[in-house]
Amino acid sequence: MSSSNINHFSQPCIYERKPKVMKWLTKIFKGGSCNRGSQRGRQPQFLEDENMVSRAPVRSLDDRSRASTEKEELDQNATALSLAEDLKRPGYKCRTDNDEDLGSSLNHDLTSSSYPPPYAPLYAPWEYNPRSYRICSGCHGDIGSGNYLGCMGTFFHPDCFLCRACGYPITEYEFSLSGNNYYHKSCFREMTHPKCEVCHQFIPTNATGLIEYRCHPFWSQKYCPSHENDVTKRCCSCERLEPWNARYISLGDSRSLCLECMESAIMDTGDCQPLYHSIRDYYEGMNMKIDQQVPMLLVERQALNEAIEGEKHGFHHMPETRGLCLSEEQTVTSILKRPRMGGREVVGIRTHPQKLTRKCEVTAILVLFGLPRLLTGAILAHELMHAWLRLKGFRNLSLEVEEGICQMLSYMWLESEVMPVSREMPSTSTASSSSLSLSKKGVKSGVENKLGEFFMHQIAHDTSPAYGGGFRAANEAVNKYGLRRTLDHIYLTGSFPL
Repeated sequence: MSSSNINHFSQPCIYERKPKVMKWLTKIFKGGSCNRGSQRGRQPQFLEDENMVSRAPVRSLDDRSRASTEKEELDQNATALSLAEDLKRPGYKCRTDNDEDLGSSLNHDLTSSSYPPPYAPLYAPWEYNPRSYRICSGCHGDIGSGNYLGCMGTFFHPDCFLCRACGYPITEYEFSLSGNNYYHKSCFREMTHPKCEVCHQFIPTNATGLIEYRCHPFWSQKYCPSHENDVTKRCCSCERLEPWNARYISLGDSRSLCLECMESAIMDTGDCQPLYHSIRDYYEGMNMKIDQQVPMLLVERQALNEAIEGEKHGFHHMPETRGLCLSEEQTVTSILKRPRMGGREVVGIRTHPQKLTRKCEVTAILVLFGLPRLLTGAILAHELMHAWLRLKGFRNLSLEVEEGICQMLSYMWLESEVMPVSREMPSTSTASSSSLSLSKKGVKSGVENKLGEFFMHQIAHDTSPAYGGGFRAANEAVNKYGLRRTLDHIYLTGSFPL
């Protein structure tokens, strides 16, 4: 240590070991008038003199002339310090009048001296203040010594800074913040970045850096825009795209069917006959009996297209051309036997050519094969309304009025199947009370009910002027006046009642 770091005191250091002085102090303590040491059987200790050793301060030559004065002050201070320590110890009941004076003198000397007492600690202990102490926002415990994290004015133990999604600590340099919650960047992307439900990859951003995707208006199926133009198949019934981890069934005429729609698909004419008769009963229950026996055939797409070309009056009224009400004599190839499944497609389709002769205004009703029961029934209800209008003498109706009222009957039949008690026909309709009781209501699964709701959604939200606009005008008239009065008004005026 350099000399500049040595403190020079004006009085000698009392921690310097001086055997002769200690012997003299021991004689003083033994000869005290109160005999303090004998009461406890011990001698007072001199401030841990066995352990505390300090370097003696350097004295100048001028200090040596004051040796006798300093020796007297040392004797007085040592005696006063010893007495003050004795007074603080329990068990010392004997005191002298000089004890209190010596203690006061000691306190005055120690507090008023210009140098720090050797027994004081170098650093005062830090006072604990819980209000200013760091509290972990995760476990709400004190953060003591060690590592901690600070974020947005809050603090965490490293193991308490957890991802809200997966529950594991966030150890990366970057993280995502949403409200008051913290996330791994990967977890936040899993939660917020949409995934394609076809390829199951994150939907990429476009050239402007925005996430662009397509979403089905009913099923909410999100998918990359590229799948609309690639080889991805679309179900011809529910319109959902085929996911890569599923399989659609090919019907052999460029149509595909998802497995949910395949569960209730009607594949041949024989399977469709019970449904056809139940819909005829539905019409009869609304006092709209169809007296003639109109043949019904399930056909392939090619056969349906050929029948459309040979139809002069053009009574093919479904937007996707899935059904046709024939009025001309034709030879139509129908599905005779239900095909079987062969891997991912149907095979073994047996067809039969059938010549249709005209015995009334309607020759036959044709419907595409392979569609779910509810969709097949909705097409049949639509085409039967065309037949009923032709047989009852409704002539020269506009496309909007005729297609609108046919879509209305299709919607009403679906509604009776999916939600049997939802519609209450006005009392002016003579058939409203019996229409629901006569419709066929088997036990349907939740999947089939959802399909029925989708087919109703398609009719209600059709954007074409004839099918969509016509249906909404027909629905408003039927809800206001009832079906019977609406039909009577159409018969007389060719338009919907206002």
